[in-house]
Amino acid sequence: MKNITLVIMAAGIGSRFGGGIKQLEPVGPNGEIIMDYSIHDALEAGCNKVVFIIRRDIEKDFKEIIGRRIEKLVPVEYVYQSVDELPAGKKNIWNRTKPWGTGQAVLCVKDVVKEPFMVINADDYYGKEAFQKLYHYMTTQMDASKPVFDICMAGFILSNTLSENGGVTRGICEVDSQNHLQRVIETYDIQKRDGMISARNEEKQKITLQPDQHVSMNMWGFTPEIFGILEKGFAEFVAAQEEGNLKGEYLLPTIIGDLLKEGKVEVKVLKSHDKWFGVTYKEDKELVVNEVKALVEKGLYPEK
Repeated sequence: MKNITLVIMAAGIGSRFGGGIKQLEPVGPNGEIIMDYSIHDALEAGCNKVVFIIRRDIEKDFKEIIGRRIEKLVPVEYVYQSVDELPAGKKNIWNRTKPWGTGQAVLCVKDVVKEPFMVINADDYYGKEAFQKLYHYMTTQMDASKPVFDICMAGFILSNTLSENGGVTRGICEVDSQNHLQRVIETYDIQKRDGMISARNEEKQKITLQPDQHVSMNMWGFTPEIFGILEKGFAEFVAAQEEGNLKGEYLLPTIIGDLLKEGKVEVKVLKSHDKWFGVTYKEDKELVVNEVKALVEKGLYPEK
């Protein structure tokens, strides 16, 4: 069995545990949170290590509520994402308090991950198929010796990733006939209206999407070679940030989109038919609880 690590981006979790933080809302019949199901599915697929990306200020609570339970099942490591973790010589001149995004998050694990790894969000339910397909590709087909960098991503069906309670933002994927990603287009306010799926593009213009289009839900498969790319890119990103800009983020879809334009990566899109869900809106919680209950009743998960 090859070693594959699951990396969970959880630095966005708030510090008021139990105070309505959406990532920690219980959704399972015995108080399970969405992260429990992702870890269950990853271990079932073959992953044999978990790395949590968190912030220092939530370390104690995170370990008590989540980490110590998971440590009983699989080797666990913690890394810490900080707004002050900047390239050599750089200071936080922006007085920014929010970390720099998913690209910086993944860069944080470079000292503890030496094997191929999956990356997921802490608060998204991805389903079993995506974990199985990524694990299979990463252990049988991923080739670190390719002239371009070989990575993979789970491609979800747009209609399976919408909220009934409002618009969502998704990375709409253009995919060729060989299931290789051509580009990711960040698309906003996606929702069903009158039997159609409407949205707004980056220019805020109204557009119509097809229900069977692929979308990225930030579930990727990498080899450790990505760290050199992220390190160089993050230094360039920070150098370009204007003083007073508190909103700039170093994001995986943007990074990978730029690498695709430059011809430096090949991204295999692995299609998942599972229904994604998450607590985007407060009203989503009841839907998620019912979805989990249905999966348990079907026998896809144990009751506890």
